[in-house]
Amino acid sequence: MTIYDISLTITPDLPTWPGDPRIELEQIASMDKGAQANVTRLSAAVHIGTHVDAPHHFLNDGRTVESLPLEVLTGPCYVLQLPDGVDAITAEVLERSEITATMKRILFGTSNSHLWARGVKEFQTDFVAITEDGAQWLVDHGVQLVGVDYLSVAPYGDPQPTHKILLGAGVVIVEGLNLSNVMRGFYNLYCLPLKIAGSDGSPARAILIQP
Repeated sequence: MTIYDISLTITPDLPTWPGDPRIELEQIASMDKGAQANVTRLSAAVHIGTHVDAPHHFLNDGRTVESLPLEVLTGPCYVLQLPDGVDAITAEVLERSEITATMKRILFGTSNSHLWARGVKEFQTDFVAITEDGAQWLVDHGVQLVGVDYLSVAPYGDPQPTHKILLGAGVVIVEGLNLSNVMRGFYNLYCLPLKIAGSDGSPARAILIQP
């Protein structure tokens, strides 16, 4: 059995969405300084690193992260690795892809994953994302979970349409995956966000297991 950890490591150097607070990790108790245990404080927005969006994030409808269906967050998935020349995931790109009606969980590997592999610390605004018509294509084809390899499923300059289409249809969104070391193909996905009451999102640990 091969396990692929497709989660980003949370560090203060990890890029965050412009306007969100930076990630802070502070050791507030240290055994080296005489404390009985080491204790670390984490301060950040919930949309950091590998994370899951709840519908409440863009729909303001009360469907928060602790109510997301675990049966969608775990199960068979398909990793679609798109060529570096693809700069947006449009309906046309999806129509030409190998996605079939049986694929309910799709993770998109793009040139974004090269950024994680190179350790780029600055936020990039020109990341590959799913366009409005691409989101509608995924909904129309019955996809239940969508994962992307940068910090947003939607283009930087126009985040609302893609999010609203997917979240409004009940599609679970996973953002901030690192698919740089994963080949295209079928896997079993395990993605568990923290159970944070009333939250619009949560960091998550995501792994793929090769059948």
